[in-house]
Amino acid sequence: MNDFFKPLQRRHGITMPITIKMILSVLLIIAIISIVYMVFGVRIISDRIVAEAQEKVRNDLNTGREIYLGKLAHIDTVVNLTADRFFLKDAFLSGNLEQAAAELTRVKKDEGFDVLTLTDQYGNVLLRTSNPDAISDNQIHDPLVARVIQIMEPLSSTIIVSEEDLQKESPLLAQQSYFKFIDTPHARPRPETEQTAGMMLKAASPVFDSQNQLVGVLYGGVLLNRNYEVVDKIKQTVYHDVEYEGKDIGTATIFEDDVRISTNVPNEDGTRALSTRVSEEVYDQVVVQGKQWIGRAYVVNDWYITAYEPIRDINDKVVGILYVGVLEKKYLDIRQQTVYTFLTITFAGVLISLAVSYLISLQILIPIKKLASASRELAQGNLDARVEIKSGDEMEYLANSFNAMALALKERDEQMKEFATKKIMESEKLAIVGQLAASVAHELNNPLTGIVTFSHLMLEKIPCDDPTRISVEKIAGQADRCKDIIRGLLDFSRQRKPEKTPSNINTILLGCVSLMENQATFHNIQIVEHYQDNLPLVVIDPSQIERVFMNLIINAAEAMDGGGKLTLATRLNSESGVVEVECTDTGHGISKENMNKLFEPFFTTKDIAHGTGLGLAISYGIVKSHKGTISVESEVGKGTTFTVRLPLNAIIEDKENEPEIETAHH
Repeated sequence: MNDFFKPLQRRHGITMPITIKMILSVLLIIAIISIVYMVFGVRIISDRIVAEAQEKVRNDLNTGREIYLGKLAHIDTVVNLTADRFFLKDAFLSGNLEQAAAELTRVKKDEGFDVLTLTDQYGNVLLRTSNPDAISDNQIHDPLVARVIQIMEPLSSTIIVSEEDLQKESPLLAQQSYFKFIDTPHARPRPETEQTAGMMLKAASPVFDSQNQLVGVLYGGVLLNRNYEVVDKIKQTVYHDVEYEGKDIGTATIFEDDVRISTNVPNEDGTRALSTRVSEEVYDQVVVQGKQWIGRAYVVNDWYITAYEPIRDINDKVVGILYVGVLEKKYLDIRQQTVYTFLTITFAGVLISLAVSYLISLQILIPIKKLASASRELAQGNLDARVEIKSGDEMEYLANSFNAMALALKERDEQMKEFATKKIMESEKLAIVGQLAASVAHELNNPLTGIVTFSHLMLEKIPCDDPTRISVEKIAGQADRCKDIIRGLLDFSRQRKPEKTPSNINTILLGCVSLMENQATFHNIQIVEHYQDNLPLVVIDPSQIERVFMNLIINAAEAMDGGGKLTLATRLNSESGVVEVECTDTGHGISKENMNKLFEPFFTTKDIAHGTGLGLAISYGIVKSHKGTISVESEVGKGTTFTVRLPLNAIIEDKENEPEIETAHH
């Protein structure tokens, strides 16, 4: 998250505190989650409400269909029962149909039929209750009558009745079915401007005599044009005449082809929107393709969630449409209220989350500020800076770690000061000793040379049996010892720069061993050699390094008092880039109190006659000039191991650094 704020900080030169970063980070996360949640939430809610509305309209359409078919079934039942009554059979047997006319007229009136007509077995009209004078025409062209005569079973269906047939049944029906089209947006183009045919719920039933022979057909029906019984019953049953903002919440319509012939969809003036037409899009899917339409549609003067399905005649031809719909505005308002409620809850949740996040972030930020403040003090040199955090979590662990680090730094600082002071004192001491040694050596060297020379000349002239010879030999021996001491002092005080060349360490060690192994000191010492093959060449001064190895070998032999095992080993340490040389003896070892004094000049554990204390100091200086190190490990009574490490990439420099001296004691 820090990377997110870097461009802002670079662009405006702002140093943003971690408190602001954390709060902004939490705010950004909550904002992203909330936006995604709101966008998808609103979308899901909207889609769900629309889906619920469409599902309701689909169910409403099912109810409307049942009401429509229920009306048709009722007509079918009445016609079927009437055709089977004795008064009609008796009228056919007696040949006097006038006696049946009164009863049929009563049935027509009681059942609310627009048509109730009797024909013979050939379709010739014998009796019309709605227009008694119009008889003798033939109705065999009526598909419903023709089918009943053919199969001699009752049938019912929605039928399109021509204007001519309506005139025969009743001129009033012809007038009732007439519509002059009203221009309707989105309706399909039609050359016609009016419609004269009517759509009727019609049933027909065969009439049999006592011998069960077909003697006629009784058909009856209700004209749907301008008949609002079915659509108003659908509205009342499904929508309970509920209004929303002054409008009926639900409406129903019956279309003949694409024209509204029965509806409770209102015009702007509140009248029924008869003669208006369905949109071309709906017409194509419902009438042309014979499929349901469920969706949002603009009906006359408002948006509705609608459902349309085809109405078919007895030949399964689509002749009309049944429609139900609910005002979309109600669901839009429900959706809007739900969305507002959802957004309010979400916004409240965001505010609460921000407050909780801020309180939680404080539990993190306060310890971080304490740590930052203590770190700043520590960086400024206050090694006593400490942090007190008691949270029982990772922050407390971090604080404890910081305190431990500060304590370790303080201890390390004190150790480094002590070490630096010690090294300065040692350097000053060595410088003083070196200067003093050089001065003394130069002052004593000339007279001592004379003593050595003349003592040896005297020995040459004094006979072997002369009593004074012993004294002169002692003088010559002590003069030689003094000369060796002065030579060591001179070597220590003015070590020359090494003349480095690529050399083989194994070859140098072999030369050292060959020089020493025949000497009396090494007669009882077992020398074991472990040299790594193919050891790379090291850039060194061979004579100086040989002197170091000789000194270590002689010291090892003296430490073993002329008996024991001396192990010499070489190896390449690839990780450190050095060649390591180990010299291990099985002597008496070095005590703990002497370990840190080994490389000091004039320090020795030997008696005065056998050591000057300059060998290891000189070896230390040689290794120093090669940028190498010497480490010592020793255990009293078991032996000592000296390890010399020489770098493979050593180069000659005018100013040499002091090598690291490593000691270990067991």
